[in-house]
Amino acid sequence: MGLWEAFLNWLRSLFFKQEMELSLIGLQNAGKTSLVNVIATGGYSEDMIPTVGFNMRKVSKGNVTIKLWDLGGQPRFRSMWERYCRGVSAIVYVVDAADKDNMSISKSELHDLLNKPSLHGIPLLVLGNKIDKPEALSKQALLDQMGLESITDREVCCYMVSCKNSTNIDVVIDWLVKHSKTKS
Repeated sequence: MGLWEAFLNWLRSLFFKQEMELSLIGLQNAGKTSLVNVIATGGYSEDMIPTVGFNMRKVSKGNVTIKLWDLGGQPRFRSMWERYCRGVSAIVYVVDAADKDNMSISKSELHDLLNKPSLHGIPLLVLGNKIDKPEALSKQALLDQMGLESITDREVCCYMVSCKNSTNIDVVIDWLVKHSKTKS
């Protein structure tokens, strides 16, 4: 980014509020609600109950307000994912990087969703969660097993995180803030 562009972005940030709307999706028990709580409060709780349907939470980070749709990951809720992903600033797909048994289901659900015409071009952030567990996949193994390199119709980014230990949550927030939209 050039000096002039950086100056203009700084100037805009003084007068304009940044906003974004995100959908957090992924299979049940991937850590979506934990991610929302860590981003919102910095806190983690072992005692999470499964999300039934969806939850919505607004979080402010600097001059950016993030509206997070936390969608249930059980099979009966997956048909709702497309509806809540239309028109968002980014889709955040959370994967339990330590759950190798469900990796193929997770890949299939993600690719089925991304093939919906209404979601064409929306940036995708894939988070491999639970890297604090010894059986967690490496980033390259996650990229391979989820088939992320085959997704070419949108920006795709992948980070390995641990909601429990707040590992890489700061880089996730930075990515989200960079993808917010300016509103006057």
